[in-house]
Amino acid sequence: MPTHTTLAATGNSVVAEAMRQCKPNVMAAYPITPQTTIVEEFAGFVAKGKTDCEYVTVESEHSAMSACIGASAAGARVMTATSSQGLALMWEELHIASGMRLPIVMANANRALSAPINIHCDHSDIMGARDTGWVTLFAETAQEAYDNTIMATRIAEHPDVMLPVMSCLDGFITTHSIDRVSVMDDESVAGFVGEYEPRNALLETGTPVTHGAFAGLGGPYFEFKKQQREAIENARAVVSAVGAEYSALSGRPFGAIETWGMDDAEVALVVIGSTAGNARAVARHLRADGKKVGVVKVRVWRPFPYADLAAALKGMKAVAVLDRAESFGAEGGPLYLEVRSALYDLETRVPVVGYIYGLGGSDVKLELMERVFSDLADIAAGTAAPAGLVYLGAREEA
Repeated sequence: MPTHTTLAATGNSVVAEAMRQCKPNVMAAYPITPQTTIVEEFAGFVAKGKTDCEYVTVESEHSAMSACIGASAAGARVMTATSSQGLALMWEELHIASGMRLPIVMANANRALSAPINIHCDHSDIMGARDTGWVTLFAETAQEAYDNTIMATRIAEHPDVMLPVMSCLDGFITTHSIDRVSVMDDESVAGFVGEYEPRNALLETGTPVTHGAFAGLGGPYFEFKKQQREAIENARAVVSAVGAEYSALSGRPFGAIETWGMDDAEVALVVIGSTAGNARAVARHLRADGKKVGVVKVRVWRPFPYADLAAALKGMKAVAVLDRAESFGAEGGPLYLEVRSALYDLETRVPVVGYIYGLGGSDVKLELMERVFSDLADIAAGTAAPAGLVYLGAREEA
């Protein structure tokens, strides 16, 4: 059994520790708030000889992902980290990494996109990258950020997947707040992750391969995209299996979704990231008052767990979905659209209402969660119809 050490540490600090324990061969990264301390601490590990890793300093996030792609194609285990505008600057490279089936692991500190300039938490950066072909995990806490980073390595390198994985944690809320985290010993993590055995590496000169070939009109581009779809669908079973194995090793549960109070709930709130804690805190008080409320947290964003959500939310009298990102011109935020789609084929229609909240780090107060549950109670009782898109907590215009 592994040895566990309890730390008082930030999310960024334990992500750097998890990366060190996974023993990457190469890290190429560029600093950006609030991700910076991940790569700072990892660079410290390299400088002190605590990890045998080539740390590549680059001039931008675009270059960081380009270097990661080259190193991964050559056969290295590769990691990096970014945030917000940095993730946006990587845009074309994100598609190249997944299209070339490179198992790169990247931490993303969720942060608002400009303009106006804002360095605080929301999910607009990662939601903009949702269709780039990366497996994507979300953390509520520093503990989950540590665990997700370790599992991400196994998931990415699984032969049925071979896709890059993003491990996301909320900027400042999770990245910089001190939290109680249990970390495992190096040997146990190394044993769980295993040695990376690359396939189709450029530097395996005995079995030469082609990377980055042109697949134009009449070429196999269409078929490549179909294979990517198959790979990310394969990731469903792989995420489940790796999560179960990690749970047995660490003693901490893992699921694509995690539920609270859903056994007899009549209304439910669906959320992703650090806000789940606030939602459960309010739900506990309402439960004490006899209200049958539940909370569903989405931990795996891609591949989206639509079947799990449909099973969890079946029979609800009303469901609220909280989005910390916009999808301009759509009927609601990205999570809302996905959840409502997941419930489409249920025999009985479930009323779903969407909320946009917390953009640019706006406070997520318990009163806001109370308002959401109050709205759900009114809808369930038939005294109110599901509202259109609600900007939760936004200041009214003068």
